[in-house]
Amino acid sequence: MSLLAVPGPAAADGPHGVDDLRPGAHVADQGDANSRLDGRGVQFLPRRDVPEPPDVTALSWMVTDMASGKVLAAKDAHRPLPPASTLKALFAVTVLPRFSQEKVHTVSLRDLAGIEAGSSLAGLKEDLPYRVADLWHGVFLRSGSDAVHTLAGMNGGWDKTIDDMQATARRLGARDTTVESADGFDTPGQFSSAYDLTLFGRAGLTDPDFAYFASTKQAELPEDGGPDAFGIQNTNRLLVGSHGVRPYNGLIGVKNGYTTHAGNTLIAAARRDGRTLLVTVMNPQSGSRNAVYEETRSLLDWGFEAAPRAAAVGMLPVMAPGDSGDEPQRVVHRSQPVTPLHRAAVAAQTDADAHARYQWFLYAAGAVGVIALAGLGTGLWWRRRKPAGSRDGEPD
Repeated sequence: MSLLAVPGPAAADGPHGVDDLRPGAHVADQGDANSRLDGRGVQFLPRRDVPEPPDVTALSWMVTDMASGKVLAAKDAHRPLPPASTLKALFAVTVLPRFSQEKVHTVSLRDLAGIEAGSSLAGLKEDLPYRVADLWHGVFLRSGSDAVHTLAGMNGGWDKTIDDMQATARRLGARDTTVESADGFDTPGQFSSAYDLTLFGRAGLTDPDFAYFASTKQAELPEDGGPDAFGIQNTNRLLVGSHGVRPYNGLIGVKNGYTTHAGNTLIAAARRDGRTLLVTVMNPQSGSRNAVYEETRSLLDWGFEAAPRAAAVGMLPVMAPGDSGDEPQRVVHRSQPVTPLHRAAVAAQTDADAHARYQWFLYAAGAVGVIALAGLGTGLWWRRRKPAGSRDGEPD
């Protein structure tokens, strides 16, 4: 009997409840396929013409063909583990479609409150205006908790955003994920799995904005430049090639993460010859500083070789319309010129100063008339005005 997964209607999935849309609902033999992805250890169906998956040290991993949803191989795919900043993929799937990338938001002290010590920061500055696209550059490239907190505030608050993320996870069929912190910071009770993170990566890549940000290597923050701008680079070493890691040919994102409790985690997508693979790796144990990237490289190489002939050990649920998030608004790739916000702010301040000087001139002119009518000499008036005139052009 073939164990190759085929699409099918949603069905109950053992201990995970009715209407759980995990792989068991989409295979010819539900019980056997479910036991594979729910089981412990490496799950792979040997075939004579398919090499075995590489031996990697990660506590959990999964290799998936994105177009078909076939899970080619996995290890402890549903093992609950802390996700670190890979959880920002779920944050982006949830929040990114809700705001136009051109929307402008001035960062406030309240936006930056509550950031945990030791969190990664994009470098946002209080009282400066940023486009939403700038904030997402901060999330994807620098894994900035300041950008996450700011966007969460725009979304209605930290707690509401966590609830929204949890609802998105459930809608996508991610039953192993419990969200306690929107930015993935180590928080008691927060878990996800290689299976769920793969769902988040797949859902995100269907959104053009998400795909754009996930594949961006460098950016200027803010994007329009100005005196407060600075360059940022993606911390995904497999994407940009840094810290001794060679860039992977065909990599298109998605998100990396690290905390002391979670170790290194990575959702990676790569495209070759019309095929897109998703690989999720959680907490390699080798001790190498680049293990998460090199083990992902090995699994991607194996996946591209094995995908044409490998049998599926499970299937991702079929995505329903809207599973990638809310209705997307205008994408970030814009052809129209960008109005430089920060230079505009400086110009606006200059205009305001000129207006203030004009108002002062009118006031002074009126004062001259009053003084003249009072019989004071013009010489006395000029002697009194000269010290004030010496401050012209200095800041107040």
